[in-house]
Amino acid sequence: MIWILALSFAAAALASFAIVASAGWHKRWSADADLSGPQKMHAKIVPRIGGLSIACGLLSGLLPLLYTEAPVLRQALLLLLCALPAFGLGLVEDFTKAVSPRRRLFGAVVSGLLAIWLLNAVLVRTSMGFLDWAITAWFPLAVFLTVFYVAGLVNAVNLIDGLNGLASMSVALMLAALCYVALQVNDILLASMALATLGATLGFFIWNYPQGLIFLGDGGSYLLGFLLAEFGLLLVARNPSVSPFAPLVLVAYPVFETVFTMYRRKVLQGRPVSQPDGVHLHTLIYRRQMRWAQRGRSTATQIRRNSMTSPYLWALNSLAVLPVALWWDHTTALVISLFAFFLVYLWLYWRIVRFQTPSWISPKKG
Repeated sequence: MIWILALSFAAAALASFAIVASAGWHKRWSADADLSGPQKMHAKIVPRIGGLSIACGLLSGLLPLLYTEAPVLRQALLLLLCALPAFGLGLVEDFTKAVSPRRRLFGAVVSGLLAIWLLNAVLVRTSMGFLDWAITAWFPLAVFLTVFYVAGLVNAVNLIDGLNGLASMSVALMLAALCYVALQVNDILLASMALATLGATLGFFIWNYPQGLIFLGDGGSYLLGFLLAEFGLLLVARNPSVSPFAPLVLVAYPVFETVFTMYRRKVLQGRPVSQPDGVHLHTLIYRRQMRWAQRGRSTATQIRRNSMTSPYLWALNSLAVLPVALWWDHTTALVISLFAFFLVYLWLYWRIVRFQTPSWISPKKG
């Protein structure tokens, strides 16, 4: 399987390099030129079509399966086919800046429905007695919850795509854990897909972090969010020994960030949940805690400040990823881990928003 990782990494890295090197030709359509939004933390105009790099890496990484696991390759390509509505509409938005959030959400819903139809990627169990009975007795409920989960995770990954390397490395950590669990249960399809996606994500990452030369964009974040959702659903559906809480704990960081953001905007601030703001956890750390860089406004200073923020969130994300690798078949341990993550997140957010940040998040100027 090392060839899957190597090929996907190389193809995504080369594709990212090609996009960066040719940016002068296509930046009129492909670049993120808005530097003033409340959620914007980059200092220069950058191509936001990294989703193309991820797609190139994925397709290249799956090539070895043509000679070793042809049936697995067919299923993998079907899954990528299912991703097209979400990925495609996201990519169109990256180029045109004219696709409404509702239409992009519709694309994620269509992708989820296609995966149910073509791959039977549907919620089959939850380890919650009444809900398990309900989704078994009434299939439309299982379909609704599945599509809700897929569309929610697609948007959740997009929400955390706000700093150099934040979303891509967070997703890479999740994919590594997914690949590990898939190998434990001998699921070649999911192990291969997770490994190919991991390689593609890392190939993109080396151009995204620390300099921020290319961004995922909506296309890239939607593609990664969709694949994460489907890998989790299929892992549980195909392997009875895997706890249904494993995929949920794995994506706890982007999911809880999204749920908390909706609560904060609607309940605490009385604003539309779709209205962007600058008080996500990662933006708070960037703006309040990286004080060593506040004196300078140069591009290099802002890039350094941006890149130094992401590792704190990678560490937070690891608090959810590590328990899945350790206890993927122990529901009780995973439930405890899930609640523990929520408490850590809320504690950290509360401390930062009240200017009582732990000293280890407040580095001095070096």
